[in-house]
Amino acid sequence: MPRLLLVEDDAVLAEALSRALRGLGHEVEVSPTGEHALDTLFERRSPTDAVLLDVMLPGIDGFEVCRRIRARDTIPVLLLTARSDPVDMVVGLEGGADDYVVKPVEPRVLDARVKTILRRVAPAPQSREGVRAIGELEIDRTGMTVTKGGVELRLTATEMRLLMEFADHPGQVLSRQALLRRVWDYGYAGDSRLVDAAVARLRGKIEPDPSRPTLLRTVRGFGYRMDPP
Repeated sequence: MPRLLLVEDDAVLAEALSRALRGLGHEVEVSPTGEHALDTLFERRSPTDAVLLDVMLPGIDGFEVCRRIRARDTIPVLLLTARSDPVDMVVGLEGGADDYVVKPVEPRVLDARVKTILRRVAPAPQSREGVRAIGELEIDRTGMTVTKGGVELRLTATEMRLLMEFADHPGQVLSRQALLRRVWDYGYAGDSRLVDAAVARLRGKIEPDPSRPTLLRTVRGFGYRMDPP
């Protein structure tokens, strides 16, 4: 049974969502503030499979909570937001969120998003190569780890699957919608900002100079391409 941490300061909404999600087969713990959520994750170390994180929180907001989580853990984070400003969404995604939903959200829609995120955490199907070397990178599909120059990188499940998708198609241009289908498991036209933000985060971890990427290149008007050394 998936264990979720719901970070929501609206007590009525938190109760309604947690009750609905429990009815759909999840264990749910509720945190009313960002500080409480961070304490639950890192001090109490409550077992958690994914975090459902409201953006508008008292004290430290959801964007900052997400950044603090990402500094210490790769647990999946799904933002819950009433904001529709594209700038706000980019801030959240660049801070390390795996996905977002706009409130109000139906519990079954939220359940589907959670299950999609958790599928990314599951081990990927093994390919012909257990370990693949790309320049300084070594991608171990069995252990779901990546090293750069012998040092292990901390990648989220989304970043790991994104990297493997590029590694499986070297020299090929992959469109944002294709990546949304293959990595995010979207069966519809999703938000391409998810891809752009995840690529930016991935570049920050694998490129020698993320501002001048040589491994993951942008093909303007089309998408992205991995150019192995």
